[in-house]
Amino acid sequence: MTPKNDNLRNMLFTAMCIALCPVVPIFAGLFPNGRQLFSPMHIPALLCGLVTGPWYGLAAGILGPLFSFAVTGMPPAGKLPQMILELGCYGLFTGLGMKFIRSGKLRTDLWLSLLIAMIIGRIAGGLANALIFMRGAYSMKMWTTAYFAGTAPGIVIHLLVIPAVYFALEQAGLIPRRYPR
Repeated sequence: MTPKNDNLRNMLFTAMCIALCPVVPIFAGLFPNGRQLFSPMHIPALLCGLVTGPWYGLAAGILGPLFSFAVTGMPPAGKLPQMILELGCYGLFTGLGMKFIRSGKLRTDLWLSLLIAMIIGRIAGGLANALIFMRGAYSMKMWTTAYFAGTAPGIVIHLLVIPAVYFALEQAGLIPRRYPR
């Protein structure tokens, strides 16, 4: 592919990820407490960073929650700034991870990029709550419950599903191979 085609592919993939932000939570809502447990809006932001790089990933992480809010009213206005910050970090840092982590094994690159981004995004969201949005009322217990204990199933699902989707996109020839066969 030429750089011009890569840029077009990245823009289209980013637009698709932004468009998925209001859709994926609808399916998660079919399960009791599914939106809280599965963190479904995180999937498009994380995947976008892995596939398109840090800047497109950042754009998807910022614009996805905004688009979802405009279309569905979700996330609620009070949670929107934290979601934009968290998902923006996810897109940015998965993209940076894929740019700089080159273990020679795709699965390792994907998992490390995802783990690093998920930790940084959760720290950023917690700091925003502690320093800005819930200043003085936010505790370490609230943070670990909201960002880790309450979303543990989502973390596991993200670590299983997102690499599988990446592999499928690569197998289908929709994204370039990271490592030649």
